[in-house]
Amino acid sequence: MQASFLSSVVLPLSLAIIMLGMGLSLVPEDFQRVTKYPKAVAIGLTSQLIFLPIIGFIIAKVVPMQPTIAMGLMIVALCPGGVSSNIITFLAKGDVALSVTLTAFSSLITVLTIPIFGNLAYQHFLGETATIALPILPTILQIFIMTIVPICLGMIVRKLFPKFAISLEKVTNRLAGGLLALIILLLVIREWEKLPGFLVQVGVGVVLLNTISMFLGFYLSKLLNLNPAQQICIAIEVGLQNGTLAIAITAGILNNPDMAIPAAVYALYMNVTGFLAILYGRKLAANQ
Repeated sequence: MQASFLSSVVLPLSLAIIMLGMGLSLVPEDFQRVTKYPKAVAIGLTSQLIFLPIIGFIIAKVVPMQPTIAMGLMIVALCPGGVSSNIITFLAKGDVALSVTLTAFSSLITVLTIPIFGNLAYQHFLGETATIALPILPTILQIFIMTIVPICLGMIVRKLFPKFAISLEKVTNRLAGGLLALIILLLVIREWEKLPGFLVQVGVGVVLLNTISMFLGFYLSKLLNLNPAQQICIAIEVGLQNGTLAIAITAGILNNPDMAIPAAVYALYMNVTGFLAILYGRKLAANQ
């Protein structure tokens, strides 16, 4: 399978399926919850959209890594939470309604923030050719088509055919998981010769980004007196990013498979911390 097929067909298709599945789980009330608990939503979005990219930038500067790897790590840090964060929040006895709300809002907002801050990161790490490699308006349009359009389509289906939407959501989640596994496998095969040299750089950066961001989300929420379910939710939402979107941007829009390695490793590693979050969340809920 050629790289062009991966970037032009498999990546956009898998991302669209994932976002369609998210849309199938959303109702208009999910966007109205911000008025019910504005403090929790503000803390979650601030942690994810401001603090997480700052953490990613510091890690990319402190940990020795090639510019392409640093840029790939920054793209991960700029991405919103994925559908998996909602599932893991549910399993961890966290606030699922808040998780869905944060995922929905961050997915909308990052359509604008990823091209803008991604372009700045590209200029910093890879030089002044960033305006050619990541043109802002076309990138906004591409991300909009790959994310917001499928979400809206899913919400329309949910509104018109609620029972069908629930059954279709299960299918899309399984299919999306399979496609993500295929994408990661193809990236590993394609980058096999370079992978050993990348793994140390990527591994350290990914572990630090994921771990620090989860601790930040949890303890910031705790410091600001959110309830335990909200603390768990925000920790997961800030710590588990949309790896498929990061791969779609790096391997697809930027056409740089090397840059996609951090996202692929992140998509695998976050399952480990996600599992630990489930164990801790259940323990926390049992002690209340």
